[in-house]
Amino acid sequence: MDYNSLLQPMRDYFRSGKTFPVEFRKEQLRKLRDWILANTARIDKALYDDLHKSSAESWATETGLVLMEINTALKHLQSWMKPEKVSTNAVNLPSSSIIHKDPLGTVLIIAPWNYPFQLLILPLAGAIAAGNCVVLKPSEVAPATTVLISSMINELFSKEYIRVIEGDGAEVIPPMMNSFRFDHVFYTGSIPVGKIIYQLAAKDLVPVTLELGGKSPAIVEADAKLDVAARRITLGKFLNAGQTCIAPDYVLVHESKRDAFITQMKKAIESFYTTDPLTSGDYGRIINTRRFDSLANYLEQGSVVFGGITSRDELYFSPTLITDVAANAPVMHEEIFGPVLPIISFKKREEAIDIINANPNPLAFYLFTEDAELKRQWISSTQFGGGCINNAAWHFANHNLPFGGVGNSGIGSYHGRNSFDVFSRRKPVMETPTWLDPAVKYPPYKNKMKMLKMFIGG
Repeated sequence: MDYNSLLQPMRDYFRSGKTFPVEFRKEQLRKLRDWILANTARIDKALYDDLHKSSAESWATETGLVLMEINTALKHLQSWMKPEKVSTNAVNLPSSSIIHKDPLGTVLIIAPWNYPFQLLILPLAGAIAAGNCVVLKPSEVAPATTVLISSMINELFSKEYIRVIEGDGAEVIPPMMNSFRFDHVFYTGSIPVGKIIYQLAAKDLVPVTLELGGKSPAIVEADAKLDVAARRITLGKFLNAGQTCIAPDYVLVHESKRDAFITQMKKAIESFYTTDPLTSGDYGRIINTRRFDSLANYLEQGSVVFGGITSRDELYFSPTLITDVAANAPVMHEEIFGPVLPIISFKKREEAIDIINANPNPLAFYLFTEDAELKRQWISSTQFGGGCINNAAWHFANHNLPFGGVGNSGIGSYHGRNSFDVFSRRKPVMETPTWLDPAVKYPPYKNKMKMLKMFIGG
């Protein structure tokens, strides 16, 4: 397919300036919001068909978060777009200095399958707010949601403004990026694919935002409130059947509390999903058999102390706790992305840090303690994208916090104002009046150095 001829009309549409006015941007956001509110049941059904999500989970982790992002943009867009006056240094006085917020152009947003609606449409809201044209690539692994999104976008927007490109990502994305230069690429997904996207973008110097994953630890210190920690880790881990990039990937619990913590985890799981999660309306399914088979391999890499019940035909994998895991086991070095939770005890903080550093730069980090000094030590000594103290995963829902990774877990951040910023360029402009034109700035510079140094940092 000739993607250049397909997408060039989008570049022309952007260059026409139609997307620039604030009222145009707000109108598109309102159209998107109103469609979502009118079609919540359709969104719920698509997410259930793909991942067996309940309506409550779909609202809390997908639809509701998108609506919050849209409403935040509508409320603040005027102030976000406003040119920002900054100070001018002495050598340039009496000039004035302004930073303008320009849209980038035509951007590409690539979403994964685990939150197939939210992880595509939430960044779309930021791109619309910033005044861009947008190409959306939904995940082919979540077909029901892809059909729904295509229907929504085609109904709401012209193809010159926002377009959906469907198909196998491995077959579609490389030729598209090789034939058309996007002004930004926003990718959410795995680290290996993120590296491929980065390489495709690098040859044309296309800026990227990469929201990746990694091994996100939960630390349970000796003074933690175990029942609260267990409930919050259980929710963060087994939401969407563990298929969440910020899910706790393993727990490091102080050895004095290991058995008590496991007991509390078992209680929390049964409280949330009953003694038979297969029949629970609040527990999801694995996306496909390929992922199911990968997860099943982890059961052999430790001692199953809870769960471990599976049904390949139904893509059901129960919430599972494992212990006695070897440090070099794949389950400790691969992102699990499913409902298997290794629980490992530690004596000293240094031991736990060594385990974390074996897989550096986690996307998320969760610490459970009441001790102010321990909080300070852990947060200051550990690199991670974002996280919580005495909570798990809910920082993602706070649009006032930038969401993104560090190092291996990603490049760039978004949510709220940060979504507008990531799809905008801060364009600096200095305006100088003509009524003053000091000779010290011009050659010849003989006998002017002393004054020049006064103005320019000498």
